[in-house]
Amino acid sequence: MKAVRMLPADDADTLDWLAFEQAGVLTTAQVAGLLSEGAVRGRIRTGRWRSICRGILLTGNGRLTRDQQLWVAVLAAGPGAMLAGVTAAAEAGVRGLRREPLHVLVPAARRAARTTLRRLPIDMPAVLVHRTTVLPESHRQLARPPRTTTARALVDAAGWAAGVDEAQAVLAAGCQQRRVLPEELRAVLDVLPRVPRRHLIGQTVGDIAGGAQALSEIDSLRLCRRHGLPAPDLQEHRVDAAGRSRWLDAYWRKWRVQVEVDGAHHMDARQWAADMRRQNDVWTSGDRILRFRPGWSVPARTRSPTPSAALS
Repeated sequence: MKAVRMLPADDADTLDWLAFEQAGVLTTAQVAGLLSEGAVRGRIRTGRWRSICRGILLTGNGRLTRDQQLWVAVLAAGPGAMLAGVTAAAEAGVRGLRREPLHVLVPAARRAARTTLRRLPIDMPAVLVHRTTVLPESHRQLARPPRTTTARALVDAAGWAAGVDEAQAVLAAGCQQRRVLPEELRAVLDVLPRVPRRHLIGQTVGDIAGGAQALSEIDSLRLCRRHGLPAPDLQEHRVDAAGRSRWLDAYWRKWRVQVEVDGAHHMDARQWAADMRRQNDVWTSGDRILRFRPGWSVPARTRSPTPSAALS
């Protein structure tokens, strides 16, 4: 939860308002026209202000808050810098993303102050700086601190992710939480011809647009393509014997085969009993159900170059 900051008083000066707008984080260049060097040194010496790193000041003396950390990252990276990747996506409201390190994007024409960023205080997360030659106005979010749009942030985050699963999970999270539409991700991808993992991102966005909502569902589509199986219908709606709505993870209508991917909550005793009752209902209706844990793979005996043979 973000800390609530009080509006400056009616008689506040330019320095007070600037400090308010930037969560108390200022550059020495911003302060230079408002205070003398002696006045600034005096505030630091007496402990009223903190020197965070070269060129960055804090108009206070406490530990850095999250807002202040974000401002330090952007201001220390230099002119034109903005929050990007998972950091920008998290600021846009996407939950479950890595909070550290902080990701910042700068124009390729200039270099960030790397020496400054390596000398940050202990209460400041590491900052990773990325450079780009493509940053149209449509990819800039009007926000403070500056950041990329949610769609651009998620595409960048997928490209910068440590692995394939993380890349797909980031994209799925943004769409599943209704923070972005697949069409918006496609529009960003269209203007980024050199983004890392471009093919994977495009394929994942297509899977999400086709109904995949969770990483397990995206994995299932990827496995089907890999082993030559037909793509299933995702999130198929059903009404069970008790009249309750159910959503099937994957369903092959032609062969009446269901696949369920069971997360950790399915190990709970009550959930396990409910799953068994539901599975019995499925079998008695004439369908067949296969259950897998997350990260499932196609069993060797079901792998076949002929899709119908694998599901028959």
